[in-house]
Amino acid sequence: MAYFLFIDESGQDRRNSPYEVLAGIAIKDSELWAVVRELHSAEVACFGRRYSDGPSELKGTKLLKTKVFHHARLNVQIADDQIAALAKEALDDGPNAKVINLKALALAKIKYVKLVFEICARHNCVAIASIVETDAAATETDGLRKDYAYLFERFSYFLEDEAEQNYERHQGVIVFDELDKAKSHLLIDQTHKYFKETATGRQRSSSIVPEPFFVHSDLTTGVQIADLIAYTISWGWRFAAMTKPCREELAELARQVGALRYRVIRNRNGRADFQIWSFAHIRDLRTRMEREGSE
Repeated sequence: MAYFLFIDESGQDRRNSPYEVLAGIAIKDSELWAVVRELHSAEVACFGRRYSDGPSELKGTKLLKTKVFHHARLNVQIADDQIAALAKEALDDGPNAKVINLKALALAKIKYVKLVFEICARHNCVAIASIVETDAAATETDGLRKDYAYLFERFSYFLEDEAEQNYERHQGVIVFDELDKAKSHLLIDQTHKYFKETATGRQRSSSIVPEPFFVHSDLTTGVQIADLIAYTISWGWRFAAMTKPCREELAELARQVGALRYRVIRNRNGRADFQIWSFAHIRDLRTRMEREGSE
């Protein structure tokens, strides 16, 4: 048995996004095809056809940008049963889309993302994320970045709990959105070093396959889900330590994403009941030695 962790990111340019987010969605192998089929059906139900059949990708920057919510508030009346047909017209003939089509397409996009998170919840998928401050000091080592290490840590904790609670061991499989060749090779090398050369990595390799897979995001439903989660966290999900402003129109979607988190209890800092959530907030990407050397 296996869990696939599909991973994507948002805000890595550190320019416009409030937070840099590396997010994953863990889906059990026996649930994966059901999730994919339901999401394909949701596309047709919302847009009148597969949105991704054309040049458009199901990405947060396309489905949840501010302009979409402006269009959703356009002053034109649309019955619920008209939205899909009008949205399809907008997709099929964008240059000639009317105001009513623009509003319908915007409503369809928002509805679709809500359905994505509902389907994930129904199939007990788990969201995992590393949320990095955009001014976080970068590490100068060639090891695996802290945000990736934290993501693997949370994934391994989840797999351990699953094995303990269900008396069934699950292997974790990591699936990344493909980067350019040089970056992909670098990430593979860093991942291999982490799982082979660090004590923590060697321990986690017993539950996580150390060889990641790379796929094209526009062809892989799981990576598209991870992208929507990463975008929603960056722009709409907050807890007390995250002080950057968020977009209020994403509040409902943010609540859905928050409900996909996972909590584990571990021994840490002298406490046997220490709570660790699957979302990690990172203020500094440097190693302990780098931080202590700069003090």
